[in-house]
Amino acid sequence: MNRKLQVIKYMVLDFLAAAISWTAFFIYRKAVIEPQRFGIDIPIEFTTQYYLGLFLIPAFWILFYYVTGFYDNIYRRSRLLELGQTFVTSLTGVVIVFFALILDDYVESYKSYYQLFITLFGLHFGLTYLFRLLITTRTIHRIHQRKIGFNTLLIGSNVKAEKLFREMANQKHPAGNLFAGYVGVENNDDRILNQYLPQLGKLGNLNEIIQKNNIEEVIIAVETREQEKLNSILTVLENQQVTIWGIPELYDFLSGTVKTNGIYGSPLIKISNGLMPTWQANMKRLLDVVLSIFAVIFFFPVFIILAIMIKRSSKGPVIYKQERIGRFGKPFKIYKLRSMVLDAENGTPALSFENDERITKVGRFLRKTHLDEIPQFFNVIMGDMSLVGPRPERRYFIEQIIQKAPHYTHLHKLRPGITSWGQVKYGYASNLNEMLERLPYDMMYLKNISLYVDFKILIYTVMVSLKANGK
Repeated sequence: MNRKLQVIKYMVLDFLAAAISWTAFFIYRKAVIEPQRFGIDIPIEFTTQYYLGLFLIPAFWILFYYVTGFYDNIYRRSRLLELGQTFVTSLTGVVIVFFALILDDYVESYKSYYQLFITLFGLHFGLTYLFRLLITTRTIHRIHQRKIGFNTLLIGSNVKAEKLFREMANQKHPAGNLFAGYVGVENNDDRILNQYLPQLGKLGNLNEIIQKNNIEEVIIAVETREQEKLNSILTVLENQQVTIWGIPELYDFLSGTVKTNGIYGSPLIKISNGLMPTWQANMKRLLDVVLSIFAVIFFFPVFIILAIMIKRSSKGPVIYKQERIGRFGKPFKIYKLRSMVLDAENGTPALSFENDERITKVGRFLRKTHLDEIPQFFNVIMGDMSLVGPRPERRYFIEQIIQKAPHYTHLHKLRPGITSWGQVKYGYASNLNEMLERLPYDMMYLKNISLYVDFKILIYTVMVSLKANGK
């Protein structure tokens, strides 16, 4: 399945629906509303204002749908839920457009405003849902025909797992789960499922199994006596980019993380690992990109000056790159202005410390003001990082942290950030103990993540940078 292509289809048809409805609305105003006001027929002329609206209005709708999360989870669609979602977003968006662009129109009476509003809403909602219905219906039919589906891992291998697998395999309208195999839990009778599915490994290898088999969804079907293992299973799964399902009996054991759901009649509940409401998560990403682009433009002259200073002060490249571990444990290259001498580590990872002779004179200034992190705005634009999030570490140090604080892996649910709660409260860590002391701040951010908290952290970061209080 090509998710990007599916999203593009929805976006193109949403744009087209918005453009057609705006054109029809423009003609309606000229042909019906304005003659009522002026008492004469008004010629329909497509002015510059119309063409500007023809681009800006559909662009607004695409952005609005993105922020509200319509383009997330693009293949798991219910036509009924999509009807309600389209109705609500269309109504909200039309209210915004109406008050921003139409309320100051010259009309004969206030009744004309009602006509304008109802017409714009009817045109936009009707066309948008019609186009979406066509795509969604075709997708659902392809899923029911088993032409497309989701690579699925089944955890459990006893009676409950077998019963669930047989029920899903025999569904008249399958949910699209393509079972790659199963992973047994300790004391499971693997012979039961071996006749249906291959065993892909053990619980200790869940991460490798998911990556190797491109698993998209995981169904947990463990026995009652094995439910004490749920916490460790979920700790691994929630740090992976997978959808997690469980059998209904799990509900009481997963308090606060479960919402009831259904997959075309299968008795499953969805275990949500979302940390923010969809609209906040999408707005956070949108703000990341927009603010980073502005930051790149704003800091470009500063970057040039600093690059010259770095080049003149010591040998080596201006930009320093290093592998860090990002969201869902995936490695990426982080970019920074070089603040140390060339080959400062000689292949052995080593944290900086106070009065570290490896740090150049220019580098000390860069670190105190956090200007060495200017190139990381490109990491944000590329999607590897966020403006606010736990600082990314190297695998070498993560493995040491996990030995003393296994819950550290929960931070991999988030994109790492240029700045973080721990960064502004504690600064750079010089050793493993300081990393562990900074960890509670990042865990607090994980539990309290919101746009409000992000803005507060950004304000504190600016204050620290201006005061040159960085370590």
